[in-house]
Amino acid sequence: MEQDAIDAAFMQEAIEEARQAAEVGEVPVGAVVVRGGQVIARAHNAREIENDPSAHAELVAMREAARLLRSWRLTGCTVYVTLEPCFMCAGAIVNARPDRVVFGAMDPKAGAVGSLANVLADERLNHRPEVTAGVLAEECGTLLRDFFRAARSRRREAEGESARPLRPDP
Repeated sequence: MEQDAIDAAFMQEAIEEARQAAEVGEVPVGAVVVRGGQVIARAHNAREIENDPSAHAELVAMREAARLLRSWRLTGCTVYVTLEPCFMCAGAIVNARPDRVVFGAMDPKAGAVGSLANVLADERLNHRPEVTAGVLAEECGTLLRDFFRAARSRRREAEGESARPLRPDP
């Protein structure tokens, strides 16, 4: 199987995780860690549920992979994530040392793998994984746009209801 097809198949797994995040009210970002052609860890954002600012999908998945492998070094692994990693996640990726990172949608407001900076390509750091960007980007981005559009709509409805007078004006 060609690498593009392999990447798309594993990104579909990450997208499924993102959908699960949305179902529980989390921002729909999903991640899987793959080694030897097999998913060894999967996760989605859990910041709200866990009350943990570091519970980003790729961090949770990398923690699980490290636990399973009994090593903090994720050499031989590929991290698939539906959204461009932020600075925190990019730093964790450098430290975890996966061989590759594959992501879907760019994140122009917080992305650190091409949007605001490119941490994973910084030659001053001791590890620079191969990066593939834009895999199923439209589908990944649509999940996020739909989620935030619905959240804004719910917020407007709630604000509109609270702003209504208790009785009609005479």
